[in-house]
Amino acid sequence: MMSLIPVEDALSRVLASVERPVPTEHVPLSACAGRVLADDVSALRDQPPFPASAMDGYAMRSADAAQVPATLQVIGASAAGQRFPGTVGPQQAVRIFTGAPLPDGADTVVIQEDTDASGDRVTVNESPRHGQHIRQSGLDFAAGDVLLQAGLSLDARHIALAAAMGHGTLPVRRKPRVAILATGDELVRAGESAGPDQITASSLPATIVMVEKAGAEAIDLGIACDTLESLEERIQAARDTDADILVTLGGASVGEHDLVQNALGRQGMELGFWRVALRPGKPLMHGRLDGMLLLGLPGNPVSSLVCAVLFLVPAIRALLGDARPDADPAEDAVLGADLPANGPRQDYMRASLACEEFEIALSQGVSRMLLPVAMPHMIQDSSMLSILERSQALLVRPPHAPAAQAGEPCRIIRLERFC
Repeated sequence: MMSLIPVEDALSRVLASVERPVPTEHVPLSACAGRVLADDVSALRDQPPFPASAMDGYAMRSADAAQVPATLQVIGASAAGQRFPGTVGPQQAVRIFTGAPLPDGADTVVIQEDTDASGDRVTVNESPRHGQHIRQSGLDFAAGDVLLQAGLSLDARHIALAAAMGHGTLPVRRKPRVAILATGDELVRAGESAGPDQITASSLPATIVMVEKAGAEAIDLGIACDTLESLEERIQAARDTDADILVTLGGASVGEHDLVQNALGRQGMELGFWRVALRPGKPLMHGRLDGMLLLGLPGNPVSSLVCAVLFLVPAIRALLGDARPDADPAEDAVLGADLPANGPRQDYMRASLACEEFEIALSQGVSRMLLPVAMPHMIQDSSMLSILERSQALLVRPPHAPAAQAGEPCRIIRLERFC
């Protein structure tokens, strides 16, 4: 029998089986939200592309108002999108508006509050500085500047910058296709009537949400019956969709009704491992079938969520070209209750979070800091979704961790990042 392997080793094996990131495609900016940038992107133009006024006022030569008050002739106007076509000469000014191109010959802008206008004359009451209220060409960035780096998960800020850089499309990773198959005669879809011996397949919609939040495309394969024929039919359906990952929910153990390994083996699966030293989620299966990465998550809903956080989401990130898909998602926190010693498996306990102020000893003295306090729930039965809903984090306890007391440091994984 295959022995339990540590969580870190299991993750390394899963990521090692990701042969390469998914291909690149060019997508219009309006469709780029949440997509992962595949290549560095440089500016195609300067921003602003010309010297522009930062205020409403008058463009002029600063030397003409060295002594004030100074009255100048207004020879035209420059507006955003419609520059003044001439040149500002001695004792002349051009009415100018915010964002408008600075006319040739002018070297400063006087705000309208510092002037008195009458007809085609304007009196300057405050001596301007050379270059004041002017946004010089390239002030924000210059053509050729690399401003967006590969690996970014694009949001509205990135898209606005890309538009200003002159881009109408961006090179992004194709969304990895993740086929998700629930298994078991006891399952019905959410919203369907359940028989007296059946339950709702709650892990299926939850996994779909997690896959899509991670930046992939979820393909719902439904629920397979506990027969080899039904399982093999759905496995073929995953192949037909050109899925990058096939995720099965349940049936990956070795009981008489756990047929997933058998069905995949008959289809040619190369088994990597199927038991991991963690709680909840020990019966986790990993392998490859043709070009697909295979992850068999436990059918237990909390166990499947924990395994999705630890293994499925990093695999999706690897397919998206993330340079560090194995980065530790845990952060420091403070334990809110006493805990007994842990056993041989790495434990992921559902916990609620609060914030409290603590005194932290630093090299330059004592500082008061707000830190998250993790309060593990008393009941950790992995079938109980109501406890999961009330939890904000997973409290991580290493194998054989000694008993711990409230107030000691601990490590947590925030669920909001994944769910």
